[in-house]
Amino acid sequence: MTSITSAVKKAHRDERTARIFITACGLIMTLIPFLIGIFLFVKGTDTFTTFHHPLSEFLFSGEWDPSDTAEGGGKIGSAMFITGSLAVCGLSLIFALPLCLASAIFMTEIATPQMRRMVQPAVELFTGIPSVVYGFVGMTVLIPFLRKIFPMPFGFSLLAAGIVLAVMIYPTITTMAADAMTSVPQAWREASYGLGATRWETIAHVVLPAAKGGIVTGIILGLARAFGEALAVAMVIGQMKVFPKSLFLPASTLTTAISADMGGAMEGGEYSAALWTMALLLFILSFIFIFIIHTMNDMFTLKGDKR
Repeated sequence: MTSITSAVKKAHRDERTARIFITACGLIMTLIPFLIGIFLFVKGTDTFTTFHHPLSEFLFSGEWDPSDTAEGGGKIGSAMFITGSLAVCGLSLIFALPLCLASAIFMTEIATPQMRRMVQPAVELFTGIPSVVYGFVGMTVLIPFLRKIFPMPFGFSLLAAGIVLAVMIYPTITTMAADAMTSVPQAWREASYGLGATRWETIAHVVLPAAKGGIVTGIILGLARAFGEALAVAMVIGQMKVFPKSLFLPASTLTTAISADMGGAMEGGEYSAALWTMALLLFILSFIFIFIIHTMNDMFTLKGDKR
């Protein structure tokens, strides 16, 4: 009896210890993003509180000439970087989305189970490739190829950055879309076939509408990655600090400007503060993307419940 009581007490003690450890890990990992947000808010608002630049100048002005001193007095208009980020992300989505949907439909609706077991790991392999490899392949293969086809003076361009980013967000959107399509009940497909619909009509009018929540979530996650990508984009976009005027000319994005200039900017100076403000903007955009994902998931869940 004594040994049984000791074993029960030990089991309870171990369970309590494990619960405390897991709870502590969960709370710490939950706090980290908020601590990063507080740090970025403190550093990023120096542009407005210490150097007294208006928010409208930061968001809408194209004059970028911050002073690398503690006195300030320069120009911190970041509209060219914001426009560059939006243009590259939009371009990558245009290139990637048709391929992602086609791949997801192939894996879930057309391929045999054996073929899907071969294709899906190949798609997921894209996520394990480091960003520098994408950028290096873009520099050595993609840019010379584009220069042979299009009249590009430098090769480094918005178009090259959009293509590289499209390849990088391809596995995220494809995997999410395929998972969403797989979760559509098979009985819905059989009911559609029973009513005389063809395979393509079933995909277009049953599978895709039922899976649109997961597809949209994948698109937003892909865009979030595209906004935050710096290294591969910096290697192929040219990093010219101008507004993007053509697909075939260099440009710059928020992430490329931060990664290129943060190391040389004086700590506490106006230049450094402007770069921290860009980082804060990227952080806020990431939170907006997450908020949109949760809102859309709730919206589609409610609609599903009504059905």
